[in-house]
Amino acid sequence: MSHYQYCPRCAQPLADREEGGFTRRACHTPGCGFVFWDNPTPVVAAVVEHEGHILLARNAAWPGEFYALITGFLEKNEIPEEAVQREVQEELGLEPLGASFIGHYGFSRMNQLIIAYHVPARGTVQLNEELVAWKHVPFDQARYWEAGTGHALRDWLRGKGFEPQPMEIPRLR
Repeated sequence: MSHYQYCPRCAQPLADREEGGFTRRACHTPGCGFVFWDNPTPVVAAVVEHEGHILLARNAAWPGEFYALITGFLEKNEIPEEAVQREVQEELGLEPLGASFIGHYGFSRMNQLIIAYHVPARGTVQLNEELVAWKHVPFDQARYWEAGTGHALRDWLRGKGFEPQPMEIPRLR
């Protein structure tokens, strides 16, 4: 993870200091007071239910054949429930039929807070430029990955009475 090396306010070098119970990058120049809080980025994720299956997709930036949930950044002033439906529509070309909260999950590798929803959707899949492939997975055959959105898929499946098995995550980067 990259950190600020210089203060964006006064251009002086930053140094570590204890702030709010954590070690943070901060400016020690008198009168400046800049602290790099390094707060997580909010991301919405959708367990898309389409034609009686879970729909998983593969991002164009990912090597290999890893398929995952539909995700996207929460935009300024956006409500997460609306954002996740927007992402389903933008990335898959499907009509979302609502969104039910599953849970929130930390994804420390990317410093993200995943806000996950179940999104039933209808229509014909039309992938946008971010995605290169998609597939349907029957509920009883779905496996989850032990990170971020994988935990949301696991929890949703358990809520439906299934006991999914974990899978190995291919290294994406």
